[in-house]
Amino acid sequence: MLEELRDLVARHAHTDLRTAVPGLLLSKVDTSEPHHSLAEPLLVVMAHGGKRLLLGAQVHEYRAGQYLLVGTDLPVTGHFVDATPRTPALGLGVALRPAAIAPLLLDAPPRTPPASPIAIGDAGPELLDAVLRLVRLLEHPSDVPVLAPLIEREILWRLLTGPHGGLVRRLGLADSGAAHVGRAIRWIRHNYAEPVRIEELARLSGLSASAFHRHFRAATAMSPLQFQKRIRLQEARSLLLADAGDVAGVGHLVGYDSPSQFNREYRRLFGAPPGQDAARLREAAAGPQLP
Repeated sequence: MLEELRDLVARHAHTDLRTAVPGLLLSKVDTSEPHHSLAEPLLVVMAHGGKRLLLGAQVHEYRAGQYLLVGTDLPVTGHFVDATPRTPALGLGVALRPAAIAPLLLDAPPRTPPASPIAIGDAGPELLDAVLRLVRLLEHPSDVPVLAPLIEREILWRLLTGPHGGLVRRLGLADSGAAHVGRAIRWIRHNYAEPVRIEELARLSGLSASAFHRHFRAATAMSPLQFQKRIRLQEARSLLLADAGDVAGVGHLVGYDSPSQFNREYRRLFGAPPGQDAARLREAAAGPQLP
């Protein structure tokens, strides 16, 4: 199964990751350069190669035949292991939609809430078979509208009944701590240049300040301020790709009043000063990647 999955991903992957199957992403990457991204709730199955992912101080590594689960919006840094033009890394992603998960919860067994917003496991034959059938639909476009929702449901059921079902279950619960802080996460994503006021974010989430801090760290593995800083710097990097000459202006645009602080924190995250990093990225012209 893994060999067929690898061949299908290699055949159908495009630079923008998207496919004709809603919620299905395919990735073909031939570089081991670090990649910074904002990951959304997602199942990722590695078909060939491996990837190392950094979330705060946590390091997660997964390889061919394994899967990665991302339980909320997270700013992550990752790089594929030993990916080259001759042996590219191949992977696929399936969006984890709360609206599709919620109807399955009544029949799914209870699971302990996870300690981390990210989980890694071995893709067993049942899960791998369902994922493979979803990718096969790319070769039968007329089947997509009818069969894709059914296969998505099967994939979600395999995850809910698997060892990391608690992480997927939490996504489908409207009253879970993760759902509450999800409102704050979305606010920070869309208002990253604004000052973060913990009391207001806690009120938005319907939680006390202490409960908000606890649930936010459980959902993202970082504090609200750390999360905002990562979002700011990643947004600055995207803006600098368009205009690397206006470093101070970009820093101010994403919320930094001090150019020296912006340069210092940017270099600490990305390993190079803003203008230099943006010039290097434009030369590489790297496309989007899965987490």
